[in-house]
Amino acid sequence: MNTLDIELKIPEAMDVHVSEDTLSVELSDGRTISVPIDWYPRLTHATEQERSSWRIIGKGHGIHWEDLDEDISVGNLLAGIPSGESQSSFKKWLDAKTKAS
Repeated sequence: MNTLDIELKIPEAMDVHVSEDTLSVELSDGRTISVPIDWYPRLTHATEQERSSWRIIGKGHGIHWEDLDEDISVGNLLAGIPSGESQSSFKKWLDAKTKAS
């Protein structure tokens, strides 16, 4: 029995756009992937300024929001995997954010 070795190359993030309901990432292979912002509660509860303050990390394999302490990988976006943050961790973050406001 033969097996086929396939090397998957995950494209790099080139640009990011966050709207009220969608996270869109432009990829190095020409695609744009969009997912519901509700997949990432920290982005959902962020201000427009916090959402727009991102940077590409890991040579294009991830996106980081410093003010939100949020990292999203291109691989997880392509696989359709939403945030894996626990409810207790998110609640702790949201409580701290609310107190700081």
